[in-house]
Amino acid sequence: MKPKIATTSLAGCFGCHMSLLDIDLRLLELLQRVEFDRSPINDIKTVGPCAIGLIEGGVCNAENVEVLREFRRHCKIIVAFGACAVNGGLPAQRNHLDLRDILEEVYQTSPGLAPGCSIPNDPELPLPLNKVHPIHEIVRVDYFLPGCPPSAEAIWKFLNDLIIGRTPVLGHGLLRYD
Repeated sequence: MKPKIATTSLAGCFGCHMSLLDIDLRLLELLQRVEFDRSPINDIKTVGPCAIGLIEGGVCNAENVEVLREFRRHCKIIVAFGACAVNGGLPAQRNHLDLRDILEEVYQTSPGLAPGCSIPNDPELPLPLNKVHPIHEIVRVDYFLPGCPPSAEAIWKFLNDLIIGRTPVLGHGLLRYD
C-alpha cells in the first residue's frame, strides 16, 4: 500500500505548494509511490490517516488552529513547510501591531472605503488570533523545511527521504532561509 501525503495552506501565499508543483514531471513519479489525501492537487477538503502532513503557512485564526490539530491527529509525520510555517513568515509581520487597530484601519478608516463600513462580524468568518504563530507553537512538528518557498529540488529530496524512511538531510544549496 502506498503511503498517503496530505497538504494544506494556512496563513501564507501558497508559494510552497507552487514549489511542490515545480517538481514538474517528477510529480508523476511521486504519484507512482504515494497517494495524496487532503491536498489542492486533488481538492479533497478533509484529512484521513496519513504518513506525512505538509503544512504551509502560519496560524492566524481559529480555523487554522482547527485544521492544524486535525492534521496532527491524522498524520504520523508533520512537516513545517516553508518560512511561514517554520517561523510565522511574512504574515507574522503584523505581530507588533494591535489586531483591533489593524481591523479598524482595513475596514473603517482606509481611504476609498464607502461610508459606514464596519469590521466584519459574521459567524461564518474564522476568529482572528491576536498574533500569527508558527505551527510548532500549536502542535508538535517532526521536521522543518525552511525557505520562502523551499526549492523544488529541496522538496523532492526531502519527500524522497521521508518516503523511504530516511531522516531528511538537505545539504548546501538545498537549504534556504529566505
